[in-house]
Amino acid sequence: MSRVVKTVRSVADVRSAVRAARSTGRTIGLVPTMGALHEGHLSLIRRARQECGFVVVSIFVNPTQFGPHEDLSRYPRPFNRDVHLCDQEQVNLVFAPDEATVYPAGFATFVDVQGLSSRLEGAFRPGHFRGVATVVLKLFQMVAPDVAYFGQKDAQQVAVIRQMVRDLDSTIEIRVCPTVREKDGLALSSRNVYLSDDERSSALALSRCLHAAKGLIDTGCRDGDRVRHKMRAVLESAPGVVPDYAELVDPVTFEPVGKIMGPVLATVAARVGKARLIDNLPIEPTR
Repeated sequence: MSRVVKTVRSVADVRSAVRAARSTGRTIGLVPTMGALHEGHLSLIRRARQECGFVVVSIFVNPTQFGPHEDLSRYPRPFNRDVHLCDQEQVNLVFAPDEATVYPAGFATFVDVQGLSSRLEGAFRPGHFRGVATVVLKLFQMVAPDVAYFGQKDAQQVAVIRQMVRDLDSTIEIRVCPTVREKDGLALSSRNVYLSDDERSSALALSRCLHAAKGLIDTGCRDGDRVRHKMRAVLESAPGVVPDYAELVDPVTFEPVGKIMGPVLATVAARVGKARLIDNLPIEPTR
């Protein structure tokens, strides 16, 4: 008989399962997700399985990281499919709390990572990183993992979480795994399901603009403004793409880069139809 991954919804149950696993000497890995799993999530799970003896995948669509006019109500929630994928990947435990478990009546405490949370994504989505940091810290407290896994596609989110972990003296290790892309370069995202065929074609402008930035830097360009101009031009040339930003930033602070002296991050956000998509590319000057 095929195995079926255990699914729990209460904090007591997830703590009990983790405590039992840790008592046998196993390292605990956590992959936090909002469900609608794709190959990007599965790459995190596979990395966790390589490095940890007990892997927990959390599935929770976090309402506090959505703005009032964003897609909380229509965010995809194929829960049974997600559990099946976790089962196929030999996940040890799926933790799927409901909103009342994460934010019980009277909940009044939030985590605000200042500075980083107000730039780029934070500027376009006020309160987003406050919600992200809060739910991630809650998941850390509930699950108590040794290692937590995140994707490079959400680079600013990772930077916020790393800052939070440092500032609050957490011992949890943060692992960042490469962005997973389709063969044509489109970064995998749960929101890609919103795209029509034509919109999907237009959405390729995001990865093209990142590679345009890399191409300029690889040829010796060290002028951040020139790179930004090129990125923006690529985005604006694609039909149906409405840019929010196309930036070149320090990969740690997310401050804009003027003269390119070392590693930088090209990062972009744009609306394509009903989808708001983000992408980024770390770039190391080579000459």
